[in-house]
Amino acid sequence: MTQSPNFTGTGVAIVTPFTTKGAIDFPALTKLVEHIIKGRVEYIVVLGTTGETATLSNEEKQEIINHIITVTKKRVPLVLGAGGNNTAELVKMLKTADLSAFSAILSVSPYYNKPSQEGIYQHYKAVAKASPLPVILYNVPGRTASNITWDTTIRLANEFKNIIAIKEASGNIEQCMKIIKHRPDNFLIISGDDTLTLPLIASGADGVISVVANAYPKDFSDMVRSALVHDFKTAQKLHYKLMEITEQLFADGNPGGVKVVLAQKKITQAAVRLPLVEPNDEVKAKLKKLAY
Repeated sequence: MTQSPNFTGTGVAIVTPFTTKGAIDFPALTKLVEHIIKGRVEYIVVLGTTGETATLSNEEKQEIINHIITVTKKRVPLVLGAGGNNTAELVKMLKTADLSAFSAILSVSPYYNKPSQEGIYQHYKAVAKASPLPVILYNVPGRTASNITWDTTIRLANEFKNIIAIKEASGNIEQCMKIIKHRPDNFLIISGDDTLTLPLIASGADGVISVVANAYPKDFSDMVRSALVHDFKTAQKLHYKLMEITEQLFADGNPGGVKVVLAQKKITQAAVRLPLVEPNDEVKAKLKKLAY
């Protein structure tokens, strides 16, 4: 199967650094982008849910986009998080926004509304028809309160050529394997769960959009690349090196955990915006002990 070189491998769902007063920390964002690129990841996802986009104003979102475009200087492809539970508003944005700096959009399944499978299909049909860029579906039932079933994913993949991939964060390996088995040529399965990335690639998936790779871009992307060429001895070593710290990064909320490690590395502050708060002291202590 021929795969897209842009989205096979490791993408990073980049966090949004904040100052202790809650403003966007653009110098820290520059440091983070450079840290991620130095770690040899394949692409960066801008304004994903890990970027705390629910707490950003439209003006702030545009400032982040402009800053990352300026800093990356086309050294890595950029994917834009562009989803929502108002289909008409999302379609309007896709038709009017300047998306020229991006290689694709990552579009989360509608949240809160809890649409049926037919509703999910019709939503993504509208997105696919409106988008000037390739579309990566994003299934994350833990946040959206609804699951994109494997057969709905395959229906969308077969009917819309610009729907090129799915970020699967259901945690359901059997569901992921059914997508892998039945997918059309060139449709990519991207892990949305850092811990399950290695077993999913072993099952035939194509990479990951990672949170952990904000802090550990080199180790995580090396693990993914090794797994993709079936060097599982190397991949397993890196997977288990990262396993405990990955568990703690998500133990008291995302992206609070990874921001604590980034603060320890003096890349960003640990600050998050309400309604999120920083991880509890027990998690911070474990992260201090495990981080490297």
